[in-house]
Amino acid sequence: MKKKTQRTVRTEPWHPLAWQALSLLLGYPDEQFEERLPLVARVAGTLPDPVARPLLRFTAHAEHTAPADLAAAYVATFDHRKRCCLYLTYYAHGDTRRRGLALLRLKQTYAEAGWRLGDDELPDHLAVVLEFAATEPAAGARLLSEHRAGLELLRLALDDDGSPWAPVLDSVSATLPALAGDEREAVMRLAAQGPPEEQVGLDPYASPVFLPDPVVGGPR
Repeated sequence: MKKKTQRTVRTEPWHPLAWQALSLLLGYPDEQFEERLPLVARVAGTLPDPVARPLLRFTAHAEHTAPADLAAAYVATFDHRKRCCLYLTYYAHGDTRRRGLALLRLKQTYAEAGWRLGDDELPDHLAVVLEFAATEPAAGARLLSEHRAGLELLRLALDDDGSPWAPVLDSVSATLPALAGDEREAVMRLAAQGPPEEQVGLDPYASPVFLPDPVVGGPR
């Protein structure tokens, strides 16, 4: 059995700004979302081109889209399509007991850094993980690296769907090292087999995305 190696992810001074900006773009587009877009565009001017260019593609789209239409697209994309799931532990564990344990470990990681999530926030939502990475770059980079296969599968799914959020995931990917051999294999396995399907053991952390009546939007 081949042992999986844990890579050290080097962080750069611009990483926290990039992760904070991307976190803002991956939350539900509420009333304040439009006000954040100019700030994100200014931040993009300080970032490397592979990160900034796709980020600006999304902000340009969002600036020319009616807020109600953008919110409806967000719900249609992320709340009703499992293949476009923003809850990262789902890709590795599906709806199984192991996913419940992974969520608890994430909460413990946040707590060790002095972070406290609201009752309506799940710790594996990509916007939450990115916000954590912006404040704790070393720990956040490790979390993003651990979920690299799921992030890549999400990026590919959004691209296949022609989603306006596909460039945002391109930008997230550009903040991370290129996929290693074992990570490419993990992406291929996920694409071929999908996450585990055992529907037990998740309370109280069951994701609203996969319940019969989904809650609209991600972190507010």
